[in-house]
Amino acid sequence: MSADANAKRDEFLSFRLGSEEYAIDILQVREIRACEPVTRIANAPAFFKGVISLRGAIVPIVDLRVRLGHEAGFGAATVTIILNLADRLIGIVVDAVSDVVALLPGDVRPAPDFNGAIDAAFIRGLAPLEGRMLILVDIARLLTSGDMAIVQREAA
Repeated sequence: MSADANAKRDEFLSFRLGSEEYAIDILQVREIRACEPVTRIANAPAFFKGVISLRGAIVPIVDLRVRLGHEAGFGAATVTIILNLADRLIGIVVDAVSDVVALLPGDVRPAPDFNGAIDAAFIRGLAPLEGRMLILVDIARLLTSGDMAIVQREAA
């Protein structure tokens, strides 16, 4: 057996936002659901869609497309990914879920320095994979950043 076969692989759930592919740690994913109506919260930022009741728990829903500067259109493949972050449930709306990808640590390249043009603190790295580029997102850091305070308040 080769050394690569023995190396620890991390699994990521890949999804699309527009024409870009992103991925998050599969261990943070609780379930994938069809998009459903949400209860809006007054004066919330555009990326915060509202809340849903999921088996008695109130779950804030963030449109990740809007949060990351993409168009927010709904299609047949649009889904909500329910995440478990620090024992709180948060939903993110994405254009489509692609697949589960296993990556070796060496498969992930560091994110380039964007000289402050974008906040790279949310990017864990980039993974070139079979002719496509996966952007690995630190979803916990993204969803607990300063402008996400309303989401944290609703999840509490």
